[in-house]
Amino acid sequence: MTIANFSASILAYLLGSLSFAVIVSKAMGLADPKSYGSGNPGATNVLRSGSKKAAALTLLGDTFKGVIAVLLAKHLAAQFGITEVGIACVAIAVFLGHVYPVFFGFKGGKGVATAAGVLWALDWRIGLALTLVWSIVFAVSRVSSLSAIVASLAAPVAGYFFFGISPVFWATVAMTILLVWRHRSNVQRLLSGEEAAFKKR
Repeated sequence: MTIANFSASILAYLLGSLSFAVIVSKAMGLADPKSYGSGNPGATNVLRSGSKKAAALTLLGDTFKGVIAVLLAKHLAAQFGITEVGIACVAIAVFLGHVYPVFFGFKGGKGVATAAGVLWALDWRIGLALTLVWSIVFAVSRVSSLSAIVASLAAPVAGYFFFGISPVFWATVAMTILLVWRHRSNVQRLLSGEEAAFKKR
């Protein structure tokens, strides 16, 4: 790995380590999201605090840090010599930062929002395809975790369809493996029929 690729990946990891669930909750005087509900510092758990605004801000922050990291890497690629492999590494690094944030004891969220931001920034066609998959599964099942898992499994398929065996494809594979691993407790509840669903209004 070149110095430019390595440096960009480290900066992306640090950006990803900004846990907006914790930052927003603290700024708004709410309880630490790791102390209630699922204990997961993500938008879904922040919503359990009763503050839709805090949950929305968390979702936006976690999504756009993925977007910003990848778009910056793309924009600065020619100037600093960041290669296609480097951009893929940046995508993985910002995702890893969210899941294992250095600023918060390596205890982060499950990565759905950040992964979505990363994929949209890598290629809007992949982002759109996976958003459609998530939306369809959620409309049918009303289960957020199932929607996230199915969409993540579709990511390498979309990556291969649009880019073949490439750095982008391998980035989608790496994020899918980690995202499914982070949802392993949800998988167990899905298999046992105990996973909670959102009620239709």
